[in-house]
Amino acid sequence: MCIGIQYLAQGYWGIVALGLIFAVYYFLEDRHFQLTVKWARDVESPPSPDLGKYDDIVSPIYKLLRFRGNELKALKHLSHSVLSAAQALPAAAITLDRSFHIEWCNGLAEKMLGLSYEQDKGYNIFNLVRLPEFFEYAQNGDWSHSFVTHMESDGQFRCLKFDLNQYSEEGILMLCQDITQLEKLRTTQQDFVANVSHEIRTPLTVLIGFLETLQDLPPEAVSPEQRKQYETLMHEQAQRMLAIVADLLTLSTLESTQASGGQKLVLAQLIESAGQLAHSLSKGKHKFIFEIDEKLAIHGQQTEISSAISNLMTNAVRYTPTDGTITVSWYKDNKGNAVFSVNDTGLGIAKQDIPRITERFYRVDKSRSRASGGTGLGLAITKHIVIRHNAKLVIDSEINKGSTFSIIFPPDSIINEPNIRSSKKLAVHA
Repeated sequence: MCIGIQYLAQGYWGIVALGLIFAVYYFLEDRHFQLTVKWARDVESPPSPDLGKYDDIVSPIYKLLRFRGNELKALKHLSHSVLSAAQALPAAAITLDRSFHIEWCNGLAEKMLGLSYEQDKGYNIFNLVRLPEFFEYAQNGDWSHSFVTHMESDGQFRCLKFDLNQYSEEGILMLCQDITQLEKLRTTQQDFVANVSHEIRTPLTVLIGFLETLQDLPPEAVSPEQRKQYETLMHEQAQRMLAIVADLLTLSTLESTQASGGQKLVLAQLIESAGQLAHSLSKGKHKFIFEIDEKLAIHGQQTEISSAISNLMTNAVRYTPTDGTITVSWYKDNKGNAVFSVNDTGLGIAKQDIPRITERFYRVDKSRSRASGGTGLGLAITKHIVIRHNAKLVIDSEINKGSTFSIIFPPDSIINEPNIRSSKKLAVHA
């Protein structure tokens, strides 16, 4: 009897122990499950280390998600960088699908071609670039060369270059560049080469003509006076070619180099030297008036400033008829600028010619320019010198009344010395 009760008691406590074990197991399972569910609601956060058997499932998933998340972040960063780079392109960039519908465009495309990304997305590019030639170029599929056209862009007529590139089976990249300035430069270069050829060919033809004449004629057929005359004319033409080459080299140097360090320049001294050359060229045919502030000095490059002064003064002599007056001034204006000006009572320049007279070889009266010995490069050289000194070249002229060429130096180029007053000098020379 006692033994039976003992066995019964042991069985009861075994059942209780087993129940407790199951209860603890259920509690832990439920806790692990709840922690797993909690992590599943926020998979970006690290899972709890106490997931039990669920950890074998959750940990690989979390590691994979974290890896894919890092990949996605890198992809987003790359995408942002690519879009930023595309926005910074110095060309209008538009992505199209294979049917030429707009998928994306950068800011320059909106400005240059008048697009609006929000409104034009999905539109066919041919509805916006309405050029039959462009349609034919795009549909042809041969995009090895660019398509160049003139069209209105940003309110102005420009020269635009289009390029198409297929970057995937479904994607096409269209680039559009404004090459207006390049076209102008190309035209200028072509004109320059043609002008140089013409300017050098003219004296060379004259020179060869005289040489052939002397070569073909027997010595006794040419008198000493005629021979001397021919030699003088040949020398003049040779000197003209040398002058053109020298001016071309000067112009090339000015265009291709930075301004070198300058020095204090008392322009009264430079004007005096240039005046001697102008007097020599005038041969007493003109009246010169000099109104010079002898103490006014600037900072500049002496050789260049001397060249600019001399060019303006000799030009005045060349284009002012006999008995005309040439007034040379150097003064400080009421705005604090230092002004060098040359006024003449010459032929004057038409308004439509004024913007172009600083171009290479541009002449208002070509025959007169050559007869006076000009190379057609003096004002182009002067313009570059003025720009290198942060100054301005101002031209005022009226037909049959004369012209005024002024170089205006800014106040910061003036060298002010204490206790030195301006001293104006007026000189008149016949």
